[in-house]
Amino acid sequence: MEKLSDVVCKSFTENSPYVQPYHMFFVQDGRKRRWDLLKIHDSVAILIFNVTRQVLVLVKQFRPAVYLSNIQDEDKVLEKHIDTSKYPAELGLTIELCAGIVDKNKTLEEIACEEVDEECGYTVQPADLQKIVCYRSGVGVSGDKQTVYYVEVTDEMRTSKGGGNLDEGELIEVIEMSIEEAKKYMKREDVLSPGGFLFALTWFFNMKNIK
Repeated sequence: MEKLSDVVCKSFTENSPYVQPYHMFFVQDGRKRRWDLLKIHDSVAILIFNVTRQVLVLVKQFRPAVYLSNIQDEDKVLEKHIDTSKYPAELGLTIELCAGIVDKNKTLEEIACEEVDEECGYTVQPADLQKIVCYRSGVGVSGDKQTVYYVEVTDEMRTSKGGGNLDEGELIEVIEMSIEEAKKYMKREDVLSPGGFLFALTWFFNMKNIK
């Protein structure tokens, strides 16, 4: 996961099944305006708690957008290779909830169960899921919805090592955090995790009576 090379940024010229940039023109309070937007898929995320060993089951993966955000502007020029000895892959490694986009003709719960299986190796059923919240992510440019669930699992429910769908280019490391480790992580001033992850952990600590 940390063997990174041949990194180069190019202008967006091809159609993407995941991202569609467009403009929205509108009049607000008599003033003509334009807003640059991205159309992306809605998603699901799942906070997994292994009750057998009292650990949170999370995922670590390389996120190009996070990686680029940690690179100085003068070093990320279009068409120019980025020096990976100066900017190693670890700058883009995030800790997140198990998650996936909504791109199938299935219920959100069914998609969530598939992601738990593919990414973390646990077999769960829709009835096992507890909905935490549905919120808007990327309110400035996309407004996409992410629905967050909570599920409890046991060691016996793990049927594979997980790691993501290799056919879709996923490269995921399953990690575990004890309750104390997760609390310490949330106290850091700078974390490589999305806001939904921090919200879910806050919900967990407030709503679940787990010491």
